[in-house]
Amino acid sequence: MASKGWQHPYVNIFKHVRVEDWKRSAKEGDVSTYTNKTLKCSVFQIRGPVPANNYILVPKNSSQSLGLSGRYFYLLFRPTPGKYFVVHLDVSAEEGQVVRISFSNMFKEFKSTATWLQFPFLCGAAKDSVYESTAKSARRGLVGPAPTSVRWTCLMLDLQYTLSVYLNRCSSHLKSIKLCANMAVKNMFTSDLLLDPGVSFSEAKLMGLASSQGTGPMPREMSFPVPKGSSWHDLYDYIRFPSEGTKLPFDSIQKGSPHPEARCFSNQRSPSRKETRCVNLSKPVQDRVSLIQQITTPKALPRNRTPLVTNIPELGVVSTHQEDDWLCHDDDQHQQESTCSSSHQLTSRPIRDTADGGIHVYVHPEDGISKSGEESEEEVVCTPVPHPVHLSASKETRQQKLLPDPILRLNRIIGFGGATTKCALWTKSGDSVVYPCHAIIISMKISSNQQRFFIGHTDKVSALAFNGNTTLLASAQTGNHSVVRVWNYHKGNSLAMFRIHANSLSSLSFSYSGSVLCGVGKDSHSKTMVVVWNTLNASKGGEVTILAKAHTDVDIHTMKVASFDDTRMVSCGRDNIRLWRVWNGRLRSCPVNLGEYHSMDFTDVAFEEGNSPSQPLDDRTLFASSRSGYIFEIDYSRVVIRNVRRLLPAQQQHANRREKWTFNTGPGIAINSISVSSSFCATGSEDGFLRLWPLDFSAVFLEAEHEGPVSLVSVSSDSLQVLAGTSTGNLGFLDVSSRGYSTLMRSHTDTVLGFSVDGIRRHLTTASSDGTVRIWNMDSLHQLYDFVSEDSPCSVAFHPSEQVFSCGFSSGIVRVFDISSAKLLAEHKQHRGQVVGLAFSPDGELMYSADSQGSLALYNASEEDLNVIRVVCNVVARGTERAPDALTVSSDSRCLAFVGPSEYIVTIADSQSLDELLHVDVSILDVESTRLDSALKVCFSPASTEHLLVTTSANKILWVSTKTGRLLREASKVHKHQCSSLAVSEDSRFLLTAGHNAVKVWDYNMQLNINSQMFIGHSQPIRQVSFSPDQLGVISVGDGIFFWDFQAHPAESLTDRRSPLRVSDNSAPKSVKPDSEMSRVQLSNGMPRQTAPLPSSPPPRLDVSTLDQVDQGALGSLSICDDSLTIPTVAVGASGSGLSSDHRPAVSFLKVTELDSMPPLNVSRTDAAELKGKTPVRPDCYRHFVPRFKTSTLDQAAVPPQPGEEGIKLKAVIGYNGNGRGNMVWSPDQGLFAYSCGCVVVVEYLHTGRQRHLQGHSEEISCLAVSNDAKTVASAAGGSNGSRSLICIWDVQNGTCRNNISYHRGAVQSVTFSRDDMFFLSVGDFSDPEVALWSSRTFQLLSSVSVSGPIHDAAFSPSAASQLACVGSQGAYFCLIHTHGLAVDLKVQRVKAPAEVGDVELTALSYHMDSFLFTATNRGHVCVWDVNTHHCFMTWEADEGEIGVLLCRGNHLLTGSNTRWLRLWEVEALQGVKPQEMVSSVEDRGTVVVLEQEIMLDGTTVSAAFDSTADMGIVGTTAGTLWYINWSDNSSIRLVSGHKTKVNGVVFSSDERHFATCSEDGSVRVWSATSNELVVQFQVLNQACDCVCWSPSSVEDSARVAAGYSDGTLRIFQLASSEMEMKLHPHHVAVTAIQYSADGHVILSAGQNGLVAVSSPVNGATIRVIRDHKGAQITTIQCVNEQCKIFGLEGSEMWLAASADRRVSVWAADWLKDKCDLVDWLTFPAPAYFGDDSPPPSLAAFCPADPSLVVYTGYGVEKELSFYSLVKKQIIKKIALPHWATCFSLSCKDQLIAVGSKERVLKLIKSTSGRFQDFLRHSDSLQTCHFSPSGTLLFTVAYNEILLWEVQGL
Repeated sequence: MASKGWQHPYVNIFKHVRVEDWKRSAKEGDVSTYTNKTLKCSVFQIRGPVPANNYILVPKNSSQSLGLSGRYFYLLFRPTPGKYFVVHLDVSAEEGQVVRISFSNMFKEFKSTATWLQFPFLCGAAKDSVYESTAKSARRGLVGPAPTSVRWTCLMLDLQYTLSVYLNRCSSHLKSIKLCANMAVKNMFTSDLLLDPGVSFSEAKLMGLASSQGTGPMPREMSFPVPKGSSWHDLYDYIRFPSEGTKLPFDSIQKGSPHPEARCFSNQRSPSRKETRCVNLSKPVQDRVSLIQQITTPKALPRNRTPLVTNIPELGVVSTHQEDDWLCHDDDQHQQESTCSSSHQLTSRPIRDTADGGIHVYVHPEDGISKSGEESEEEVVCTPVPHPVHLSASKETRQQKLLPDPILRLNRIIGFGGATTKCALWTKSGDSVVYPCHAIIISMKISSNQQRFFIGHTDKVSALAFNGNTTLLASAQTGNHSVVRVWNYHKGNSLAMFRIHANSLSSLSFSYSGSVLCGVGKDSHSKTMVVVWNTLNASKGGEVTILAKAHTDVDIHTMKVASFDDTRMVSCGRDNIRLWRVWNGRLRSCPVNLGEYHSMDFTDVAFEEGNSPSQPLDDRTLFASSRSGYIFEIDYSRVVIRNVRRLLPAQQQHANRREKWTFNTGPGIAINSISVSSSFCATGSEDGFLRLWPLDFSAVFLEAEHEGPVSLVSVSSDSLQVLAGTSTGNLGFLDVSSRGYSTLMRSHTDTVLGFSVDGIRRHLTTASSDGTVRIWNMDSLHQLYDFVSEDSPCSVAFHPSEQVFSCGFSSGIVRVFDISSAKLLAEHKQHRGQVVGLAFSPDGELMYSADSQGSLALYNASEEDLNVIRVVCNVVARGTERAPDALTVSSDSRCLAFVGPSEYIVTIADSQSLDELLHVDVSILDVESTRLDSALKVCFSPASTEHLLVTTSANKILWVSTKTGRLLREASKVHKHQCSSLAVSEDSRFLLTAGHNAVKVWDYNMQLNINSQMFIGHSQPIRQVSFSPDQLGVISVGDGIFFWDFQAHPAESLTDRRSPLRVSDNSAPKSVKPDSEMSRVQLSNGMPRQTAPLPSSPPPRLDVSTLDQVDQGALGSLSICDDSLTIPTVAVGASGSGLSSDHRPAVSFLKVTELDSMPPLNVSRTDAAELKGKTPVRPDCYRHFVPRFKTSTLDQAAVPPQPGEEGIKLKAVIGYNGNGRGNMVWSPDQGLFAYSCGCVVVVEYLHTGRQRHLQGHSEEISCLAVSNDAKTVASAAGGSNGSRSLICIWDVQNGTCRNNISYHRGAVQSVTFSRDDMFFLSVGDFSDPEVALWSSRTFQLLSSVSVSGPIHDAAFSPSAASQLACVGSQGAYFCLIHTHGLAVDLKVQRVKAPAEVGDVELTALSYHMDSFLFTATNRGHVCVWDVNTHHCFMTWEADEGEIGVLLCRGNHLLTGSNTRWLRLWEVEALQGVKPQEMVSSVEDRGTVVVLEQEIMLDGTTVSAAFDSTADMGIVGTTAGTLWYINWSDNSSIRLVSGHKTKVNGVVFSSDERHFATCSEDGSVRVWSATSNELVVQFQVLNQACDCVCWSPSSVEDSARVAAGYSDGTLRIFQLASSEMEMKLHPHHVAVTAIQYSADGHVILSAGQNGLVAVSSPVNGATIRVIRDHKGAQITTIQCVNEQCKIFGLEGSEMWLAASADRRVSVWAADWLKDKCDLVDWLTFPAPAYFGDDSPPPSLAAFCPADPSLVVYTGYGVEKELSFYSLVKKQIIKKIALPHWATCFSLSCKDQLIAVGSKERVLKLIKSTSGRFQDFLRHSDSLQTCHFSPSGTLLFTVAYNEILLWEVQGL
């Protein structure tokens, strides 16, 4: 700061540079000095017609800098009357960037780039002059030449404020100043003080102003003379920027408030003062801030608790001095100026603590225009002073605003065109298309239809252009002052924005390099104007300048810049084709000699492909098309026509016309667009055809017909795709190679008047002024149906459950359409005027319509023809302004509300009879209003039918009681324009309104400081807005169809899943009909039925109070709540990271909802798992362990119950993990036998078959090791969520985990104990090949060594405790342990594999008791090494494949390989071989080693353990089998058998003596339930078995198993004979579900295509095929014994089927009578699924205790279990789930439910209370769980891991 001290208190710039010497300054043009009579001193006069040629420049050279760091710049000058002037200030920012600040009365509007700010200067006039009064009254026309009475002016410019607010930069110093003609200048200076020129030194002393306080009077040498008795402000002007001028449509520098208001400095304080003080204002501040400043500067937050704000509320300002100020680290940022005013006070806050009043404008800070300002003008009642006032508010004054911010996010738009359908562009890569949709530019990926938006235009976009590599995008909008924007395409931000002062701009073209942009428009005289801009610096944030401009009478339709030369262009239009060139700053053109074709309307031009500048102009060819069908080929260099061709329609013979069409006669087909590639030319013509031609135009080789005229064609850069747009709003592309056509977008061609949503099928219907009604798919945006009528549609409404919608027309006709059959169901003509309202009751029973003449009609919607029940005349307010949603129905379907019979009355009527219940006169509700207020729109609140919302003409929203008509509350100034639509969210937490072009989201209760957020994007008034039925989105229509993501969290999902949830029982003492959400769930699709019966009494309340209060402390981390009762619980924060000794709950509770009507939605979102980076390449040998690929992730928040309190206990693990390596250990002396299955270590006692389970891993176990004393077992598994691997050290005797080791970054390849159990060795896999040595006592790391390549196996020497060895890809590693006191060192020597075996990997090793080491290779060799010399002295080929297991016991060597051979070798003779002798010949080998025995197993050998003599042992294979091998009697016994591949089903027999499993490998296995031993296996080759079931007979002789296979066949196996009894083939696709009927008479099977086949197990015939689910895969079939009389149907059993489209059908059947009738059809709504994998399955089951209840879960709005009553026809209970369910099963005992998820959690739930427990025993997502018929056992399956649990109950 010392270096800047000389600049205090100010710097006289003219004196500083000695301006009169002109050595450090420069002058150009007419610059002179004269003595001014007013100032009585010498001043500079700068004159000249061109300001840029007459100036004073300080300093002289651009390399120099003034270095003036003063915050404020003062200029003492007088503009020359009747002339223009310009001032340029170059300011250096702290980042080093130089920013130019320019102001001039020549500038008409504010412009901004990253390096240049241009401000209009508004010249003031003498007080009381004619000009001043005219300017005040007109409020426009202030910009222009200075008036004759212009006065000497003191201009103060806050440099720091200007850079920070407009460019978000910190000012460093003033670099240079350029004063341009025309003006007189006295001086200029900089200072850090805020000086007042109107205060004299004596007055300053009296007022206490001092420089220490940051202010003071003007220095004498800078002051203007004031005669005695006069006022400074009467003689001169004082202008400060930021200004306090009147509102203008741009930022401006202008005269401030008059003297009395502007001259108050009594409240000025030093930044060091910290006490609270007030900022005084003379009037509402927003009236003195220009529009763009309101948007770009930080705004204070109004503290109004209610939206009724009649004056500015009083707010305190807290000033705290902070070091980290929001703009830069400078104490000056806290300096503040204030103005005198009345007592109103505002709070000014930094940006990080403020909001913009809820206005969300998708533009960037530097963008200078935005229509959002029109909305914000009256929205923000309290606005901060736009001065350098940056005060930090304390936490106590923190404002509450609507969250999240933003609450809406634009997701997708249906629409194309607006101003034009002639511009759409390919990106360079060809993967995206860019096109306009009214005021928004959309970039759409053609593969996924994903959209990206460029938002900033305020009117319809009329032209687009890309540069060559598609990094820069230019766009222009229509309107009187057409705006051009340049965008960074990939980042989506606006680089520059500028006007061309044209009424419209119709064409844009970028040069290939992007340095030149050309535009064509019409000027104010309707003359064609061509402008060429220099955009070279636009990508760097630089200025866009005009290279050349021309006005011409020539008509120009299209103009394009040549790809080979930035200065050359070509244009075409009516009667001309012209070539243009920019030359010496001028735009010159010459016409093409058209000869006889001069009178022709040319539509498009295109250069031949190629942008190489080296190609001579002589070779350049230009193509042009015309409206009469001609295609011209033009020689560019000679400017003459080369060839002319014409497109004629196919001629039709006619009796009255004999002459034949010739080249120059007949109606040619108008060609609208042409595009040329290197190999072909594409044309789009008026007849709707896109045609592809060879370049010689000999014949069409490809064409595509469209529904309307093709207005644009564009060939992609790779020439593989051709884009086509039509004037009817369609956009698509033709794939040239496949000849396939894809439609990207269809759209209405006129305003969209109204819409309605089918939430079940996610369809949207819209009515438009273009005369069409269209049905859209909300997920894909594809148009499904198009209904065209000569009558204009004006309103639409979907039936709440059926595929039916009604449409009202302007003629008064109401038509009802069935979408599925595409037929007209009914047509009603009761109305005489336009239909302004159309609505169905939420229960789907009634429909209502209203017309513009006041009539109201009621229809019976339960009948197909929708008969009219009643028509009432003159009850609805007349007129069309309330269309399309003039009617609203309450959520309980009881009341109907509308405006009428007059516009001042709101009527609430009975929905059944239309009898009037209540009249509310809204005109008398505001007694203070001077005019009558009329009602516009009405809307019921879904969650509270006692609230009716009314919008009025006075821009208010009224909350009216539907019972009493009382005004409950109101909100004023809702929109600047009238509210055109409103809607309330289903939970009544949010309110949605539309006004003009803006959408607003409000806090329904209006209890926040800022209750709303505003969003723009529409370029025309919005006609209708609403929440989507799933409440996850918002839809608004007008110029287009906008889909917004609604990002608010539902109320109950704001709490953590582990925080208290509720068991709610909405058993109100009244009869309640199902609300709209319920109506969507309980569908009746294609099955007419009576109205769902209402419960006569509420369901019984859960006896929550019986829960012991003491238990609640030990029970779950989730609490139970009732509407009237809250039971406190101890909330536990579970962190999922390891176990702790504190008291955790053993049981938790899920939210259970008993309901007659739905509660508010509870939506929770989970983030997608992040994909990890690529791992190192796995070595090419099977011996190396690689975990099975999983997409599931472990739920870290799940907390297992405490030991002894589990509701289920693991009884048995069925199977062995054949994917592991060395994951089985056996100690024959101690009788220990252990192996792994998934993440569980199974310790099995062979003599009893009893199991014990060691559970501590969460991932698949790779390997095991046992100590030599068999007291310790080590298991290793990968870490979860990218963490390090986990090695558990188990105490075998008590089954506890002694130690955990987490060291290796990848998986663990091998673990082993030393012979004396002193050391423990672990080896990392190929991703982290490190050998780690641990102490077996403390398990502390002793030493570690990293090697270069993967290690496959390791072993300690059995004789020398300090020796060990490893083998891997790089050879063998001989290791020696050196101990130095407490320090242990591991020395390693690597030896390559012997050359005799070739280039191999060593895969396995085993020590001989003597000093030999055996190693195996991946090519079947065995090598013998001398461990002392590290020398290989013998090799032989022991197998044809890779040997992965090598085991030496005594003089026997065991080899196991991937050829499935297990071989036993005699190696006793090795002891006689001298290590110095290399034995490698076949003859020598035969004399040394002998193959004694061999056996072929069922898979590759992965583990082996034998006794000391190798007579007997256990071997594990990849088939999931553990074999007991006895070489002495040459026998093998299967000890453990599991499935190798994914298990698709597991099911108990009815007597629970057996269970069956089926797998992807095509096997069906039947097991004994008592011993878990495999009884019989049925194998089908080359097919997958997808499902299995038991016959209902309990007699063992007649027990059968039926299975479904991937080839569509069913096979029935008889257990007694162990044979296949029958093979059926009812399906042509894979069978996904199978079930015997309850009586066993038939088999029901379902295919992947949704067809259900009913087959006879006796003769195999297909009895019937049920096609109701066709098209969606069936996931579940279940049959139960149940009398169906309660449903009015015959039958003794019921069955259900659930399909992937979230539909469940329930049937009543009597198979002996061949009866099968539909009982109910359920469809559950769901939002669009955007996950990378398939959505969660749809699952359903009958409740065992009450088969009239169906339990359903699947993908939907909520993660939950739904209990649907077939009797009540509604959902009566819901249980919230934390994860999507992948499987579930219901127990007949204790009302338990088992639910499995992808998060590997098995959740056991008590359905009555919601009490639950989590069990984490699987290493992958659960795919199957199944209770036994008695409910005492439970099976769970994850991939091939089968766990059997014993159920104890909760």
